[in-house]
Amino acid sequence: MKGEEKMEKAMLASDYQEGAHPGIMRRLLETNLLQTPGYGADEFSESARRKIREACGAPEAAVHFLTGGTQANAVVIDSLLRSYEGVIAPSSGHVSVHEAGAIEHGGHKVLQLPQHEGKINAGELREYCGAFLDDGNRDHMVSPGLVYISEPTEYGTLYSLSELTALRSACDAFGLRLYCDGARLAYALASPENDVSLPDLARLCDAFCIGGTKCGALLGEAVVIPDPQLIPHFFTIIKQHGALLAKGRLLGLQFDTLFTDSLYFRIGETAVKAADALRRAFTEHGYELTFKSPTNQIFLTVTPGQKARLDEILEYSFWEEAEGDNTVIRIATSWATSEELVQKVISML
Repeated sequence: MKGEEKMEKAMLASDYQEGAHPGIMRRLLETNLLQTPGYGADEFSESARRKIREACGAPEAAVHFLTGGTQANAVVIDSLLRSYEGVIAPSSGHVSVHEAGAIEHGGHKVLQLPQHEGKINAGELREYCGAFLDDGNRDHMVSPGLVYISEPTEYGTLYSLSELTALRSACDAFGLRLYCDGARLAYALASPENDVSLPDLARLCDAFCIGGTKCGALLGEAVVIPDPQLIPHFFTIIKQHGALLAKGRLLGLQFDTLFTDSLYFRIGETAVKAADALRRAFTEHGYELTFKSPTNQIFLTVTPGQKARLDEILEYSFWEEAEGDNTVIRIATSWATSEELVQKVISML
C-alpha cells in the first residue's frame, strides 16, 4: 500500500540459490595456489574417494566426480544401456520431465511407469517387464534395461528400505540395472522417516550419485559404482560426453570437505528441520499440503487468494495446475536456511 515499506520476500524457490558452505569456500581459498594433477588425479579427490567408500561400506567402489546432476544422469544411464535399451522411470521422475530430453538426446528412450507420490511400485515394474516379454512384437520395441529412481523423489518423498529391496528383486528377476539419483541425498539421509543408508544404496544399486550442488557444494555430484568392473572405462566415457573437468580438484576438494566430520549429514538436518517448522506453520494457517514430503521440499495446493498472498511474501517454484483454479507450488529449504528466515516466514503468514 502507499506509504508502507515494501516487504522483502523470503527466498525459498529452490535448494541451490546459495553458493557453498563456508567450510568449502575456506578450503578452496586455502588451496587455491597449490599445483595438482588434473582430471581428478589430485590428492583431494583421492581423499574424497576414500571417505565416500568408507561411508558407503564399499571399499572397492569406483567414485567419479561430475559437475552437475543432469550430466551425471545422462552419462551413467548412457553407459549402462545398450543401444536398443531404454530406462524405466516414474512419470514424475527428473529424467522424465525436467531434463529437457537429455536422456533421449543421448539415444535412449525414457519408459514411464505411473508414479505414486513420486515413486514407482515394484509390482507394477514386474507387470511392465512381464508384458514386454510376452509381447510378440518385442523385437521391434525399446527393451527395458535400467530402472531410474531418485532418493528423495521429485516430490520429496522417500523410498523405504523394503521398497528399495523389492525394486532390486524385480530388477534381478528381469536382468535390469538399478540407478538412484541422489541429487538431494543429504536431505533424505537426514529425515527422521528415512531408513535407507549409504551402505544400503551401495548394496542394492548398480550405481548411484551423491548430490553436492543442492547439498552444500558450489557444484558437483559424486557418482558411485559399487562394482568398478560394471563400467570399466567410465572415466573415458565421461570424457566422451564432454563431462570431464580438467580442474577436477575443484570437485574432489568439495566432497572431501563434505565427508569430513559428518558435514554432509549435519547440513541435511538443518534443511529438514526448517522444512518441518514451515510445514507446521502453513498447516496451522489453513494451507493444504499436496502430500506429505518428509524432506526439504514442501508442496502446497493453494487457492487463487492464497497464491496472491504468498506472491507478496515468498519466492517459490510453480509446480503444476491443480483442480479448479488452484495451483501446486513448491517451497524448498536448504543447508543454508536459517532459523531467522524460518521465523520471518512464520511471522509473515
